[in-house]
Amino acid sequence: MPPPEPPPDPLPPLDTTFVREQFPAFSEPSLADWAFFENAGGSYACRQVIDRLTTFYTKTKVQPYQPYPASQAAAAAMEESHVRLAAYLGVGDDEIHFGPSTSQNTYVLARALRPLWRDGDEIVVTDQDHEANSGAWRRLAETGIVVREWTIDPATGALDPAALADLLGDRTKLVALPHCSNVVAEVNPLAEISALAHAAGALVVADGVAYAPHGLPDVAALGADVYLFSLYKTWGPHLGVMTVRRELLAAAANEGHFFNAGVPRKRLVPAGPDHAQVAAAAGVADYLDLVDARHFAAAAAPAERGRRLARLFQAHESGLLAPLLAWLRGRDDVRILGPDEPARRAPTVSLLPLRRGVAEVHRELTARRLMTGRGHFFAVRPLAAMGVATDPGVLRLSLLHYTTRDDVERLIAGLEAALGRQRA
Repeated sequence: MPPPEPPPDPLPPLDTTFVREQFPAFSEPSLADWAFFENAGGSYACRQVIDRLTTFYTKTKVQPYQPYPASQAAAAAMEESHVRLAAYLGVGDDEIHFGPSTSQNTYVLARALRPLWRDGDEIVVTDQDHEANSGAWRRLAETGIVVREWTIDPATGALDPAALADLLGDRTKLVALPHCSNVVAEVNPLAEISALAHAAGALVVADGVAYAPHGLPDVAALGADVYLFSLYKTWGPHLGVMTVRRELLAAAANEGHFFNAGVPRKRLVPAGPDHAQVAAAAGVADYLDLVDARHFAAAAAPAERGRRLARLFQAHESGLLAPLLAWLRGRDDVRILGPDEPARRAPTVSLLPLRRGVAEVHRELTARRLMTGRGHFFAVRPLAAMGVATDPGVLRLSLLHYTTRDDVERLIAGLEAALGRQRA
């Protein structure tokens, strides 16, 4: 029996002052005195991304991959983004693809995979997903695919892995699920689920949009054949990222122009990449490198830097989430969607006020300079399954590692005022 792995080294406290210095939004006068709690809808962009985007538009806004210097510089900047983000995610640079959004990436992927299957083959989807990783797969029912639904517990919003086993069969070709839901926020055991699906011969497509902002994942360790997330929610430009195993990409149908079928990066991006935003994506790696160097003395490969930064970010976020959830648990006039324990969830908290209207509470928070979200957030299916009306939807409060304890204290005070005094 191999010896147990040693525990990870103790984590330093996150230097939030240093972190916030990397985000121009925190020094922007028009945003002064506002606390930002709708990060799940789109994070602030770090300075490194903004600088790269500005440089591209200023110096290299030309067609890349031509022989003249500006074009060569543009191409090099785009190549750097593929290489450096792939290294952080633990995949090959030929396995990472940039598209306009996660929703569009998934629709293209579904078209590309459909020719691999016969009529009557089966796929499993959940009702916990954002529609991006649900609707595209469900539409394949119109083409002869049998769609089976892995349903959540309507009280808790949780997915039970044991229930998935009952849905898998000889003709199951794919399981699509969220790493965590953008409204329920419970983190699903993706590595365990991937192993279960692979044992049945099925592919796994994981939506990591609500998970990746809390630390880029080690995709190889998670076992998913496809992993999707949004760079504009991970401090970067407005792009979707999709990692696809190279063997799967080679087998999938070409969705690009016919003459680009032999170019892996163009097979799943029909419209072509946004050159400037792809080039700017390397700024996310610049930012992570800088934060890692600030907090850890030992050198490490990018994948290991990503793992320890994820632990650092999640420890900080969990410390902020704990008092918020504790305060909410002490009230009888709100429903928390998903688990009320920080260790089991991402720091995205969806609430349903029970004695005040969602819109009313939202307006009060906005009046107190608290930026929060309200609506269904394209998570219509999980809300419906949990008995929550999609109009007006829920109040969503989402934190990131640049959130501070002062921000959370302001949020709690704002909620107390907006929800009103507890009944005796």
